[in-house]
Amino acid sequence: MLRDITLGQYYPGESWIHRLDPRLKIISTFLYIISLFLVKNFMGFVVEVIFLGLIIFVSKVPLRFILKGLKPVFFIIIFTVTVNMFMTKGHILVKFWFFTITEEGLYNAFFMGLRLVLLIIGSSLLTLTTKPINLTDGIERLLSPFRRFGVPAHELAMMMTIALRFIPTLLEETDKIMKAQMARGADFESGNILQRAKSLIPLLVPLFISAFRIAQDLAMAMEARCYRGGDSRTRMNAMAFHRRDAFASILMLAFLAVVIVQAYII
Repeated sequence: MLRDITLGQYYPGESWIHRLDPRLKIISTFLYIISLFLVKNFMGFVVEVIFLGLIIFVSKVPLRFILKGLKPVFFIIIFTVTVNMFMTKGHILVKFWFFTITEEGLYNAFFMGLRLVLLIIGSSLLTLTTKPINLTDGIERLLSPFRRFGVPAHELAMMMTIALRFIPTLLEETDKIMKAQMARGADFESGNILQRAKSLIPLLVPLFISAFRIAQDLAMAMEARCYRGGDSRTRMNAMAFHRRDAFASILMLAFLAVVIVQAYII
């Protein structure tokens, strides 16, 4: 289960998506997420699925690798679908005890589940196709206009990137601790959901200790190398827009135009 989390991981490649400017990919990801909440009907989601499928195909990231990232959040998706199915009022289809399933509830549940799946896949593509250092530079450049208002752009970008980068590392540490405790007789697989959750409590103390140790090692390494962020820091590779970035921007704007027209005009 822990190995199925793809958030924060980078999938090496030389595809057209990998070579895009990180600033463009960050903005495009936010615009895609916004577009998911603009669509209101089946045809709108067809457009979303086709567009995302095209991006996955061009990125050359295996679909199986992307879909396995849905396993850790499968319970959240099911819970959201269930809540929308039973809590939406409308034309009653099935009623038992105090549970009521309506036609509008099924409609909302299906589209909410699909919206969450597309949101998770679209968001994971950002980290799968962008190196952590490029992601840091992209976030910093996007936040740089807010420096005049006292926003520490470099520090915020570094914090977010380090957090994403160390998600796989912490998952590996958790996996090692689980295997060590299972070798000593611990049971993490039997019982219901509550019992399994309770059995994970002994993992928290060694995991927190490991996390603080990793953070301290990172801080010491950065200090030993005289790391200084902010305006005085130089970059080996300067970011610049190319023709492929301009073409990708046009495609993204065209996609948004199609979504808006389909949702509010047609």
